[in-house]
Amino acid sequence: MSYEIYLSYNNRAEEMQLPVNPESIDVTNKGNGKTYDIIGHGGSTHETRAGEVNIIKNPSLKEVTFSSLFPATVYPFVIVKKLYEPMHYIRTIERWMSTKHPIRFSFAGRYSEQLQKQGFADIHDLNFPASIEKFDWKEAAGSPGDIEYTIGLKEYVFYSARQLKVKKDDNGEPAIWVLPTVRPDERIRPDHYVLLENETLLDVAMKFFDQDSERSRDIQKLNGLTDRQARNLKKGDYLKIPPY
Repeated sequence: MSYEIYLSYNNRAEEMQLPVNPESIDVTNKGNGKTYDIIGHGGSTHETRAGEVNIIKNPSLKEVTFSSLFPATVYPFVIVKKLYEPMHYIRTIERWMSTKHPIRFSFAGRYSEQLQKQGFADIHDLNFPASIEKFDWKEAAGSPGDIEYTIGLKEYVFYSARQLKVKKDDNGEPAIWVLPTVRPDERIRPDHYVLLENETLLDVAMKFFDQDSERSRDIQKLNGLTDRQARNLKKGDYLKIPPY
């Protein structure tokens, strides 16, 4: 099976393909059960006995660890079309770490034609946001300029308050509805924005919040604007942008 590994940042505004694939990737995806001791008589079957019981909870976040090489020479095992000098990769990863913002880890593999004919799935992949928990590197012994590294990633879950909306049910009574979740937006937004010619709060909301026009109200509230002020914004006006 051939495969490629990518690390990307800010909703793929920056992306790097690893120039040399690691020999192995360690993926940890543990359960998160917790055990308790139940005192007293149990039920009539072994499954309901008293004593130690296990409560199944949501699984822990995935962890991925691997080691590889940032080469200073285009060796036969280099798989990228364009190879950067090793410190370019090092500086990029360290800069991503310093922002305290998650990256995205993508592993995509394609089985050989023979295995595909046997019914193997065409693509085997891992794709999830992650924090960089560990990044160690050193110059490779005997190969001046090459950098050996080990990186450890931990799955990151975007979290925020669930949105609720009051509607009327079939009987005309008010009811609270939980709005469906959407794919998290990984973009890093600026904390402020200066209006361009003829731009409105609606335009700003559409630009920074994935075409969600309703976020214009959040921008208006954050900036303390009355409805009249919001309608009379002009080029050069300074607006604070909500982080989420």
